[in-house]
Amino acid sequence: MSGEGARARPTMNDVARSAGVSLKTVSRVVNGETTVAPELAARVRAAVEALNYRPHIGASMLRRNDRSTRTIGLLVEDVGNPFSAALHRAVEDEARRRGVHVLTGSLDEDPERERELARAFAQRSADGLIITPVDDDQSYLSTELADDTPVVFVDRPATGFPADSVLSTNVTGATEAVRHLISHGHRRIAFLGDNIRIATARSRYQGYLDALAEARLEPVATHELHHSPAAESATMSLFRSDNPPTALFTSQNLVTIGAVRALRRLRLHREVALVGFDDFPTADLLEPAVTVIAQDPGVMGATAARALFDRIDGGLSQPPREFWIPTALIRRGSGELPPSRAQHTMML
Repeated sequence: MSGEGARARPTMNDVARSAGVSLKTVSRVVNGETTVAPELAARVRAAVEALNYRPHIGASMLRRNDRSTRTIGLLVEDVGNPFSAALHRAVEDEARRRGVHVLTGSLDEDPERERELARAFAQRSADGLIITPVDDDQSYLSTELADDTPVVFVDRPATGFPADSVLSTNVTGATEAVRHLISHGHRRIAFLGDNIRIATARSRYQGYLDALAEARLEPVATHELHHSPAAESATMSLFRSDNPPTALFTSQNLVTIGAVRALRRLRLHREVALVGFDDFPTADLLEPAVTVIAQDPGVMGATAARALFDRIDGGLSQPPREFWIPTALIRRGSGELPPSRAQHTMML
């Protein structure tokens, strides 16, 4: 709209005049500072609402005395994955309490994408980054980030860049899952895993191997299953082989979903035991409901955000910390199925 009827965009000066306060007071309130008296802050917020004032973000960032942009970057594997979505929400909730916005991007297991997004958020002067690393080496951050930009790694450890890490007890959780299947009589337990390059996939495979070694059982492993269709196809192949397993341990939620689909197609979902790593929506609604080793992405995200804000608030000189978030075995039915009589006879 232009011409005589156009309305000028309200300015900070307009807000100051309407609220009867100084321009500096308006700037402090708009930028989320807590040093303004409550009565004055309320007048400023009322004027902002009445005038429909919207601050200019770029100018606001330049005006802040502490050079903070009140934004952080969150780089996760896939915002559409239930685990990543829960992690994102927890980070966002912590950030919102501090008046901080979260810029989020999906990495899709692409190292170049990780570097690209880290660079992009750094160029936008994000106050800090939370990263689920996919690259084999994070040393590039030393040149991409300013010296005072803190980083926290979540879900996976990093290499080549010292920073706080928030991790699940992956090895312990996987060992518990396989021990659980062994305790219900299973001796041929197959592992369906993600890309072995991923640190969490390696850790969960190690936990699987540890449990089998304790029981003197042989591994049956399939790797490189990054999505549900691949896991479904691999599961179908397993049960068309001459010596199929009696139980499955699936190493992440998308792999679990693919395995469940295959078992239902084969009408083996009530005969083959299954424990999956990571919970997922509707896992408790299936028949049988799916037994899982559950991570707590909410606690992981909140812990990562708090660690990052600790660093932003002046804790950069402290050595890197590791925060270990325990996993939990949730028994629902699929992991408690015994070997069927036919399968047991076939194994003997």
